Amino acid sequence: MHWIDISIIILFLGGVTAFGIYSGRFNKTTEDYFLGGRDLPWAVALFSIVATETSVLTFVSVPGMAYRGDWTFLQLAMGYIIGRFMVSYFLLPKFYDSGVTSIYEVIGERFSPSVQKAASAVFLLTRVLADSIRFLATAVVVQAVTGWPIWQAVLLIGIITLGYTLSGGIRTVMWIDSFQFILYLGGGLLAIYYALQSLDGSFSDIMASLSQAGKTHIFNLGTDNFLTEPWFFLSAFIGGAFLSFASHGADHMMVQRVLGTRNLKSAQKAMIGSGFFVLLQFFIFLLVGSLIYLQMGGVEIQKDREFTHFITTVLPVGVRGLLLAGILSAAMSTLSSSINALASSSVIDWFGKTASLSLSKLLSIFWAGVLILIALVFDEGDSAIVIVGLQIASFTYGGLLGLFILTKLKRDFSDVSLIIGLLGSLATVFILKSFGLAWTWFILCSTLMNIALVYLSHWIMSFKKS
Repeated sequence: MHWIDISIIILFLGGVTAFGIYSGRFNKTTEDYFLGGRDLPWAVALFSIVATETSVLTFVSVPGMAYRGDWTFLQLAMGYIIGRFMVSYFLLPKFYDSGVTSIYEVIGERFSPSVQKAASAVFLLTRVLADSIRFLATAVVVQAVTGWPIWQAVLLIGIITLGYTLSGGIRTVMWIDSFQFILYLGGGLLAIYYALQSLDGSFSDIMASLSQAGKTHIFNLGTDNFLTEPWFFLSAFIGGAFLSFASHGADHMMVQRVLGTRNLKSAQKAMIGSGFFVLLQFFIFLLVGSLIYLQMGGVEIQKDREFTHFITTVLPVGVRGLLLAGILSAAMSTLSSSINALASSSVIDWFGKTASLSLSKLLSIFWAGVLILIALVFDEGDSAIVIVGLQIASFTYGGLLGLFILTKLKRDFSDVSLIIGLLGSLATVFILKSFGLAWTWFILCSTLMNIALVYLSHWIMSFKKS
């Protein structure tokens, strides 16, 4: 790497660390550490949501999808917007009325602490598996661009991210997320600019070439079996809606961002607005991939290395450093959010709201260590664990969403029935996957199965008692 690129990266890493240390002075209580005093601007929450859900896998895989295919991925993002409307008006009012710090407190108040802990345990497992693998994927990308060993990339990113997360808490995490979102989105726009500069013809001519090559195709309206084709419009749109409904309504890491805003209206603006920004973000990076396809002449490149190949071979010094900083931003925003959310759920759901700030920080260190350790133990050759890490949310989100839907019903259920429903919904996804059902249907099916199993087991136990 050129010294200018290295200097840009050092300035970026030093800047976020310094801001984290500076922001630490605002943290006096556990609520400050986990919710930022509940006075964060809604725009900061919006950008933080988008940055948190944008891992390096998104940063490199979305351009790769466009390079190898087209823009049908946007169908999923359209569904995301509907899902966030559902979260905003179905789940957020209860979270605000209850004044919770962890969203699983709602389950504990409605049912019992045991069910609250079960939901929290599923969340903790989901985040550890999914985010440690995303962390590993980051190190692989950084290795491809810089030549550093993976273990060095893991330790560097992990230690610096832990440093500013531990010092500043969620306030620092969300403000830095906002900056990181602007940085990597700007990186995408820079990539578009340099790709266009390397191509002949006007922008309209270039877009016409992409259209003729089938690269701008969005809507897939034809399929032999919509249940097994994830990119058929209904499959992708409905799947995207329920994926967003679950991920942004039943995953504490996402909801935590809006809980730190001043009121319900601000939270709803941040939640809904994030859906439109995610759609814009995906459009930008899909366009990047399509332009790289023209620039490279469509030659075959290792899967999901298309964008990194473009960065290392085409972009000039300085711009390359900015793009690498963007990659680090995508990784660090997800990792920092995961560390804080894991600690938040651990403290509130397992130790209660009276837990001290020192315990909260100690648990942040613990969970950061777990994420770093998993990323160090496995490598990119461990395909089985990578697959589990990337798909785990599809297996668990339906069960968690089902629990939150049940809290809205007036009927009471036993702890046993609720746990049966939760575990049964997890098993259901494995069964559906074995039958070849498209992954976009997993969350809807497992949510419905959770509710059905709770009612069925409750009815059976009531029948036996009578």
